Amino acid sequence: MRVVYGVNASPFVRKVRVFLAEKGLDYQLDPVIPGQAPPDYRKMSPLGKIPAFRDGDRTMCDSSIICAYLERVAPEPRLYPADPYDYARALWFEEYADGGMTPVVGPKIFFKKIVGPRFFNTPCNDAEVTEAIEKDLPPLFDYLESQLTGDFFVGKSITIGDIGVATQFVNLKHAGVGVDAKRWPKLAAFVQRMHSRPSFAPLIAEETAMWVS
Repeated sequence: MRVVYGVNASPFVRKVRVFLAEKGLDYQLDPVIPGQAPPDYRKMSPLGKIPAFRDGDRTMCDSSIICAYLERVAPEPRLYPADPYDYARALWFEEYADGGMTPVVGPKIFFKKIVGPRFFNTPCNDAEVTEAIEKDLPPLFDYLESQLTGDFFVGKSITIGDIGVATQFVNLKHAGVGVDAKRWPKLAAFVQRMHSRPSFAPLIAEETAMWVS
């Protein structure tokens, strides 16, 4: 049995879950919380981060590594382009999301507005969140808007790059932050398309129910 270890509010856990859904692969979710993981968790994830993944007696960690592994395990439908340049571009958009968007979306917005107040009794600093929304997000959105020439960032079908970017916008959605369709029309349409996919929509509903419970 395949097992994903981590909590579904994590954009990286969500990335793996969406990837599995796009591949049509069954799995179980074991809700491991960072900092509260059992002692033997570091055998799978030496840095203690989520997600980790088990496939029978094989274990690994890091969302990018897990997705790359799953592509080899289940090559169809292809989520990494065959063309070398398109392959590199798909990896780039995944990295843009992981390394470029996460430092803004996570600690500056989602954590301060949702996680801190809900789980750590830390009041939200609205001024800091507003600053991140008004100053840090627009350049990220501008770039993504400039790169969209069709329904997807690379080629004519969904890739790991699209999944990596779209998962970040789920956390923004939970924090009440959307994409201004007048300023970024292509990006707003992309997010809507991605979040409406059968791989994303149930997870978003599942998480939304968690926040309003």
